[in-house]
Order: sequence, then C-alpha cells, then structure tokens
Amino acid sequence: MVQDWLEIASLAALADGRPRAFFPKGLPVLLIRRGGELFALENRCAHMGCPLTSGSLEGYSLRCPCHDWTFDIRDGRLLAAGEIALKKYPVELRGEKVFLGIS
Repeated sequence: MVQDWLEIASLAALADGRPRAFFPKGLPVLLIRRGGELFALENRCAHMGCPLTSGSLEGYSLRCPCHDWTFDIRDGRLLAAGEIALKKYPVELRGEKVFLGIS
C-alpha cells in the first residue's frame, strides 16, 4: 500500500539504460529507464549491500559491480535464486515528472 508519492526526477534526467541513484526520505533508490519503461529498486545488493548504481545493465539484467550477482530489474529477483530479491518500489510517470511510491 502506497502512502506517499514523491516527485523525484524529470524524465529528461534519466538516460536510457543508465541506472541513477536517488535518496527520497533517505532511502537508497535506483531508478532505471529502459525504453519506455521505468523501474525503481533498492540501491543495495542483497548480498553485501554494495551500491548498484555502477552496475552493468544488459537488457533487463543488472549485474552488481562488487560480486557479479545479477538481478532482473522488472521484479528485483536474483537470477540465480529467485527467492532472493531487491525491494521494488512503485514508480509512475506523470507528464514529464517521475514519482516514486513510498509506504
């Protein structure tokens, strides 16, 4: 259940395929623009908390720069073990503004 929607970026500030970190209310959030889609995930690897901002993105797979764990940005799940996942946040585009749902 979303309690607050926070404006965190303009669409123009998000380069396609380049993860970008934001810290709404102090939360480490990774925003990714992939084609016409937006994804928002926790910006800490589930393994050892490494920031995923500098991870490599190929298709919908984001590889952690520290230990090569690879996550699907669509649902946050670790590809090698689906029971492990990053927290996923709801994200909406309203006009040219990007809003993040925080509960």
